[in-house]
Order: sequence, then structure tokens, then C-alpha cells
Amino acid sequence: MTGATVNWRIHPRRAVAYPVIFGGAPFVGEGVVSNLSLSGCSVTCERTVLTGSYVKLSVLLPDPTSSLFIELAKIRWVRKHTFGVEFIRLPTITRCRLDRVVSQRLIHEFELTPALI
Repeated sequence: MTGATVNWRIHPRRAVAYPVIFGGAPFVGEGVVSNLSLSGCSVTCERTVLTGSYVKLSVLLPDPTSSLFIELAKIRWVRKHTFGVEFIRLPTITRCRLDRVVSQRLIHEFELTPALI
């Protein structure tokens, strides 16, 4: 079976478009989170980043009173202007917000899917 892609992710990612500010040791950047899961996300940006780098992220949610602050994340892959991030350390309040946001996206996707009868 050549050409098959295996998805090793534990949690499925949900399509989103949330602004994000991220920073590592010598850099700061901004972009858009294009998909999100309980364990990571992908970010589209113009900034060059390196696989294996550690970053902090602040994801700006549609609710103006809250954002997701990821204390520590690792860049797992880079493709052109997009990179994948694995969340390593999140404050408890962020974990609760992340659970809520991902659950709301899942409910929204089900509402948009036509019922099969």
C-alpha cells in the first residue's frame, strides 16, 4: 500500500481561523490558527520557524474576554508558511477553555452536516 498516509494524531483537529501570537527564544510572530485539537494546532504565518523549536502561544478566541495561553508547545513540522504545534504545558484554566472551544466546534460541525435519513 504505497502512498497511504497514516494519521497518528490522538485527537482530531477542527477547522478554525483564530489569530495567534507566538514566541520562542529569539523571535516573536503572529499568524492564524487554521485547525485546533485538544493536543495541538497548525499555524499559518509569514514567519520562518524551525522544527523542534519551543514556543509560547496566545490564541485569540472570538469571545473577546478570553484567549488560550499555551505556556509551552513544540513545533513538530514545518511546510512553507504553515507549522504544526504540539501542546506540552497548559494552565488548568486554558485546558478547560480548550475543551470548551473544541467541543463547540464539534457541535457546530454536526449542526452544519445534513441529516442522513
